[in-house]
Amino acid sequence: MEEVKHATFSIHPQSAPGDDGMTAKFFQSFWNILSGDVFQAVKSFFSGGRILKGFNHTQICLIPKISDAKDMIQIIPYLETAGLYHLARLNSQWFWIDEPLLSAFVERWRPETHTFHMPFGECTITLQDVAYQLGLPIDGEAVSGCLTDFENLMENGRPAWEWFRELFSELPPPNKVKQMTVHFTWFHERFRVPPANASEEIVRIYARAYIMMLLSSQLFADKNANQVHLRWLPYLASMEDLGRYSWGSAALAWLYRCLCHGTNRNVVNLAGPLQLLQSWIFWRFPSLRPSGFDVFEFLLASRWATYLPTTDAGDQRVVSARLCLDRFHDRDFMWEPYSAPDVVAVVHPDILIEEHRRLWMAVTSLIYFAAIEWHQVDIEWYRSSAEFSISLSLL
Repeated sequence: MEEVKHATFSIHPQSAPGDDGMTAKFFQSFWNILSGDVFQAVKSFFSGGRILKGFNHTQICLIPKISDAKDMIQIIPYLETAGLYHLARLNSQWFWIDEPLLSAFVERWRPETHTFHMPFGECTITLQDVAYQLGLPIDGEAVSGCLTDFENLMENGRPAWEWFRELFSELPPPNKVKQMTVHFTWFHERFRVPPANASEEIVRIYARAYIMMLLSSQLFADKNANQVHLRWLPYLASMEDLGRYSWGSAALAWLYRCLCHGTNRNVVNLAGPLQLLQSWIFWRFPSLRPSGFDVFEFLLASRWATYLPTTDAGDQRVVSARLCLDRFHDRDFMWEPYSAPDVVAVVHPDILIEEHRRLWMAVTSLIYFAAIEWHQVDIEWYRSSAEFSISLSLL
């Protein structure tokens, strides 16, 4: 059984799917359910020489070449203007989250201070972490707006769906609409790649759709992550102004809010930019990092692009993670993970601009629509400064 499991998990998660359309990632993620069937199929081959017909089949997609192929390259200027280009680069490299590990950390989250209460003191995710991990701008206007009577507050009083038609040139079918949201699959299928020789206006439409999907599914996902909310229409109506906003502080506000909700014992599923949380854990707690991920580049969160946590014994792994956190000392936490020379060498220079660096230590409010959370960086910064002062006094 272990040999079969090892062979299954040695396959690249995103390798070409078989006849059933499932990649190796499906079998790896649900191994606790499928392991018995897979083992019996392999055992049948070795005992009777019989092999399922689809075992040696795969799906190959032939992509026709076009002159000056550009695909999504056409929308890159819009992503750069919006300050979302780095996040878009990471979009194809999101990794699976380790739910038992995150659950153990959520249990230590304190809503009153927005920090994780650890045996050695307080620590939290800051604007500095958002900048290094996701490359998002943290300086700019608040991402906010009115969500009450949303459909009546469009530009010049126009209904929301009329505005939607103007921005995307069409409306989704009724079965893809739920109140003020559109099903993610409609966007994904309808605006996958701009057509060859598309006009500038068509490219703008595809850029709007991509940004809506990026914001709704990666940064600001909620428990209904398969829905795209129309709250983004006022932002997408003026593509040139998207770069004015502090997407990083908005993402952190939403993560803080989701962590606060997660402390409620009645909440089952986590939401928010959980890959940011998990990457922060791996960078700040070296003993919790998976092995074999020593090479990295910018964005720092892309370091774990191929990470695939085991799905076995989830409850036991939560208990194990709790015990591990209970034994942590201050030496197990990296207060300055981004000061290492190999990190500085790969970080984008925009991250190190002095105006941005000053915001890392700002005690301020973080705003994302109705979510307004406090950036309690002074608690962690005080601890970090104290550690640094003690180390200097010992020299």
